[in-house]
Amino acid sequence: MSLPTRTQVWRVKNSPVESVVLDSSDDTTFALSEEPLPDLEDGEMLVENVYFSNDPVQRSLIQKDVLPGSLCVAPVREGDVVTTHSIARILAIDDNTSHEFKVDDLVFCMTTGWRRYAVVKANSSACLPLTVPENVPVTAALGLFGISGYTAYYGLKDILKLKEGDSLIVSGAAGAVGNIVVQYAKNVIKAKIVIGITGSEKKCKWLKEIGADIALNYKADTFAKDLDDATPDLVDAFFDNVGGFVLDRAIARIKRYGRIAACGSISGYDKDVGKPTIGTTWSEVTTKCLAIQGFTALDFMFPQDGSDRVATEGFPNIAGALQRGDITLEHAEEIVEVPFTDVPKVWGMLFTGANSGKLVTKLKPSA
Repeated sequence: MSLPTRTQVWRVKNSPVESVVLDSSDDTTFALSEEPLPDLEDGEMLVENVYFSNDPVQRSLIQKDVLPGSLCVAPVREGDVVTTHSIARILAIDDNTSHEFKVDDLVFCMTTGWRRYAVVKANSSACLPLTVPENVPVTAALGLFGISGYTAYYGLKDILKLKEGDSLIVSGAAGAVGNIVVQYAKNVIKAKIVIGITGSEKKCKWLKEIGADIALNYKADTFAKDLDDATPDLVDAFFDNVGGFVLDRAIARIKRYGRIAACGSISGYDKDVGKPTIGTTWSEVTTKCLAIQGFTALDFMFPQDGSDRVATEGFPNIAGALQRGDITLEHAEEIVEVPFTDVPKVWGMLFTGANSGKLVTKLKPSA
């Protein structure tokens, strides 16, 4: 079979100020093109993307005029390829390349972006071997054994320092990170009470099935009272994936000297970018001496000291929890198979609440 010489690519056409535009108008956020592939050079390999990770942080990276210093990775400007993590199949490797990969291997890629095919470095700066336990779907490398899983794990262990008997609120609890937080906090750490906040009654039901003691729908008219009723003694910690008014309400339900892990703020990533969304309870951060820590999993996955806590701690602990049944992948992955032309539409599902668990794009084979 002949190797491809061209590839489809999604680039940023118009950096969004407010909501992304996912249509074919002149204002559309992304533009599809077909481009030639470079020839393979020493130390390179040709890969075909099979699965794309969909992550809210991608929205922050494409924000118009965002300052590089405000991000954990480089911004994606107009004309740039949209960044993502992916699972790709190796199609070819330069003959002079010394490497640990072989043709037909599936690898975890960090530099392909939204491309059908890509030429990448055959080393750990671009691709890593897939690391999932035996008999676990390879897509878990993008979720439970990827950024989502390690965000949940290190957020609980290092940021919140959650311990047995603690009480916890989790926002965005049915999302890629949130559902793992709920399961690990309740079933592994043995938190006394875990309260999950999500956006539908269906998701509330699922959260209770996987470990949440209480699940609340923030879209319900009674949400504020429901949260008050669920926390008569207040809680020790809050794992926040959402920000906005949910964070505002949660601050009021945290004990003195409580802890907040600021993991995400998806409520303000798109349509409410730059708009103030909290404030009515902010004074309680001072009066209750609350500790708020922002973080990303990258700090723990690729630490400055060169240690490998993922291999020595994170991976074995999460794998052990999965093997014991303390964590389940059932209904925790939503894999949507589409042609390459529909990649942005699947990603856009993140901001409508359409998915539960980890949202993964599976690319239909090329014609």
